[in-house]
Amino acid sequence: MMYTIVNNELLPAEQATLRVNDLSIQRGYGIFDFFKTLHGRPVFLEDHLDRFYQSAAILQLPVHYTRDALKGLFRQLMERNHLPDSGIRITLTGGYSTDGYTLATPNLVITQQPLPANQGLHATGIHLATYAHQRQLPAAKSIDYLMAVWLQSFVQQQQAHDVLYHQHNVISECPRSNVFIVTADDKVITPGHHILKGVIRKQVLALAASRFTTEEKSITLQDLYQAKEVFITSTTKNILPVVKVDGQPIGTGVPGTITSLLAEDLRKVIATTS
Repeated sequence: MMYTIVNNELLPAEQATLRVNDLSIQRGYGIFDFFKTLHGRPVFLEDHLDRFYQSAAILQLPVHYTRDALKGLFRQLMERNHLPDSGIRITLTGGYSTDGYTLATPNLVITQQPLPANQGLHATGIHLATYAHQRQLPAAKSIDYLMAVWLQSFVQQQQAHDVLYHQHNVISECPRSNVFIVTADDKVITPGHHILKGVIRKQVLALAASRFTTEEKSITLQDLYQAKEVFITSTTKNILPVVKVDGQPIGTGVPGTITSLLAEDLRKVIATTS
C-alpha cells in the first residue's frame, strides 16, 4: 500500500482527496515540484525547494511550511512507503475557494511513485516535433499542462517522443524538460528566457562550463536544425540525446560525443550526491 500526505495527514493513497472547490480543480491553479530519491536519499533537494518556494511566490501562494517541516514530511512519507528509488511530487494548490475564483489557504499534497524506466532512449536518442506556443508565467512550475496534454496526439502523428515549444522562430523548452544545443565549434547553448529553469539544467550548465564555452541565449529554429548535437535535461531523464527534430536528423543522426560526455559527468555528480 502506498501512502500520500495531504497537508499534515499521512493517508493511504486511495483515501487521499481534495474537495471539489479547490482552485486546482476549479481553475487549474497551483504549483508543484518534483525531485527524485536514490538509495533513500533526495537528489538536489535544496535546488528543488528553492524553485518550489519561488513558484509559490510567483503565483501568490503562501507556503505555511518551513524547509525543515517539508523535509520532515518527506522523511515520514519515505519511511512509510519503503521506496528508496522514487520520485516525490510536492503540490501546492489554490485552496478551497468560496467563489471558485478567489485564492484561499493553499492545500499541500505530497505523493511518491517509482521512477519511470528510460526504455533505452539514452542509447538511441529521441525525436522532437516543434510547435508554436509560450507557457503562461514560465518561471513558475505550475500545474497547467493543458497544451502539453492536448498535443499528445500531435506528437504521435509526428512520430516523435515529445514536443519542443517555439515562438516567433525562437525555441524555449519542452513541456517537462530544458533543451540544449551543441554548435559546430563545440559551444553548449541553452535558452535563457521565457522558460522554467530546471534543476538538472543548472547542473549541466556548471558541468559544461568546466569543459566548453557555454551560453544562455536565444536559439532559433535554424540554429536548432543546424546544431551538431541536441539534448534535453530533466530530473527523470537526466541528459537525453535528441537525434531528430521535425523529421530532420541532428548532426550525424546518433547521440553525440559531447552529449555523452556531459551525461557521464552528470551521472557521477548524482552518484556522489545520492
